[in-house]
Amino acid sequence: VQLQASGGGLVQAGGSLRLSCAAPERTFSTYIMAWFRQAPGKEREYVAFVDYDRKKYYSESAKGRFTISTEAAKNTMFLEMNSLKPEDTAVYYCAAKPGAIVTWYEAYNSWGQGTLVTVSS
Repeated sequence: VQLQASGGGLVQAGGSLRLSCAAPERTFSTYIMAWFRQAPGKEREYVAFVDYDRKKYYSESAKGRFTISTEAAKNTMFLEMNSLKPEDTAVYYCAAKPGAIVTWYEAYNSWGQGTLVTVSS
């Protein structure tokens, strides 16, 4: 499926951003939807994902600060990020995959183009 991420930008530490990921119709009922990020020099890591039952999962770094959600009527997934830290600086990607829930990025076969989030101290 074709995904399109947006919403990144420059924000001060402690601030908030909301990322969006546009997807084709009916994607959310047939795909696991996820957000990943990749900081310079580091491997891509999962941030959050939502399964077919709309159950949400978060990495330890995202738990309590980030919220993943989907709005089926708009065919859009969101990542609300609060209390941002400089270590959250990365390119954020939305991704999708059919089948089982997994957290490793190699299993995801559909990716958005990435949106850069920069958190200044």
